[in-house]
Amino acid sequence: MRTFVKICGLSEREHVLAAIEAGADAIGFVFVNSVRRVSIEKAINISHDIDSHVKRVAVFYKPELSSWNRVIEEFKPDAVQTDFKDFSIFSVPDAIEKWPVYRENQKNMKIPSDQIFIYEGQRSGMGERVDWEKAANYSKNNKMILAGGLSHLNVSEAMAKVKPFGVDVSSAVETSPGKKDIILIEKFIKNAKE
Repeated sequence: MRTFVKICGLSEREHVLAAIEAGADAIGFVFVNSVRRVSIEKAINISHDIDSHVKRVAVFYKPELSSWNRVIEEFKPDAVQTDFKDFSIFSVPDAIEKWPVYRENQKNMKIPSDQIFIYEGQRSGMGERVDWEKAANYSKNNKMILAGGLSHLNVSEAMAKVKPFGVDVSSAVETSPGKKDIILIEKFIKNAKE
């Protein structure tokens, strides 16, 4: 089975199209205070006609209800990613996938076996590599998307050691914070899919 690849933090249409052309399975649109943050309008404009097999993921940390609802209603993502594990406190249509984030060294992790989840370091988008040995323990029989410290230089090794369902990258496909690079996106996806 080919590895599921998510490219996160895209804010330019040319990068969205390049990621899809290279084989990305999901594109993350950041709705968190960050250099990668996009407005709802921009997320819609740069992703409005992408192939339906590519998931548009709304990325949150711990959102306020009002911003959450606006993104759900206006952007209409295919999936939502957040540190909240209890999605019942938010209104999320059944058609939208719910991807909780589990952070390395988090206590009492109860990981669902039937749901995609993100496993990453303490801070998103900072290139902090997680302990692959620990991550491998959580990837068994689960749909883990491994994030944190991955690049085109180490993604093959990470996949061999952790055996995740998928991989997620943001800062390692940038030339500076928030500035994506098409060549780095293509290299990452190529190495992740081999």
